Formats: sequence, C-alpha cells, structure tokens
Amino acid sequence: MSRLLSQTNMEWVRSGDDIFVRLDIGEEIHASLQALAEEANIDAAAITSGIGRTRENVYGFMDESQKYHRFDLPAASELVSLQGNLARHEDGTPFTHIHATFTADDCDVHGGHLFTATVHVVAEIHLRVLSQAIMTRCPLADSEFVELRFS
Repeated sequence: MSRLLSQTNMEWVRSGDDIFVRLDIGEEIHASLQALAEEANIDAAAITSGIGRTRENVYGFMDESQKYHRFDLPAASELVSLQGNLARHEDGTPFTHIHATFTADDCDVHGGHLFTATVHVVAEIHLRVLSQAIMTRCPLADSEFVELRFS
C-alpha cells in the first residue's frame, strides 16, 4: 500500500515488513522517518540503506566521555549510505539513531553519527520493520547517548 503523508511530500510503500521511502527536496531525514513511524505505527525498525543527495548535513562522533563532536557539511553532497534504527522513547515518541556517509563534490568522504540532513534532490531509504520487537531509547545519566533497551 502506498501512502502520501499529509504534512510532507514523502511517499512510502510497504511490502510485508519492508518499507521503502522517498523523501523530497527540503525534507529532513530524522523528522521524516519519525513522522513515518507515527503514520505507519512502527515501534521498531532497522534502517538498512539510504542513498540520495542532501545538504545542511551535520554529522560526528561520540568520544570516550560520551560527548558528541559535530561537523558541518553545508553544501549539497551525495548521500552514499545510511543505516541505523528506529525505536521509541519511554514516552512513546519515535527516536531515530542513524549513521551516514557523504561525499562532497570533490568526492572527499565524510561520515559518522547523523545529527541532521536535509534532502537536496531526493533520498531513497529502506526500513525493515521489527514487528515482534520492543525497543526503547532511554537517556543515560551524564551522557549524550540515548541507550537502546530491549523488553
């Protein structure tokens, strides 16, 4: 069944536990996938792949003291790969944990934890719904990390 979400241009199709999503110009990846979780009633999923062209990318890494370091890649870049997962916070709101790899137009590679990315041309993303899993994201004390827990 194909759906068009009312608040975005995002379109998606579901086949069993697989969902394929197309995001269009101006859509932010995290916000769009979280909106999809609400619309499609997804509590847990693996984000298995994503490609496209994005801009306003903010990515980085977590150091040993569990603090994130951020880097900006504002210019339009190729989204070479995207993977991660979708779970729910304890209050039920959707949470996406995503890592991504980008190439600037000079083909220099940038990647790590994805904080934000806005679609510049298109993004095509696959999710595998984990229909029998219960996954919850819980903040850790003195950390920027939001731990994944299973029930």
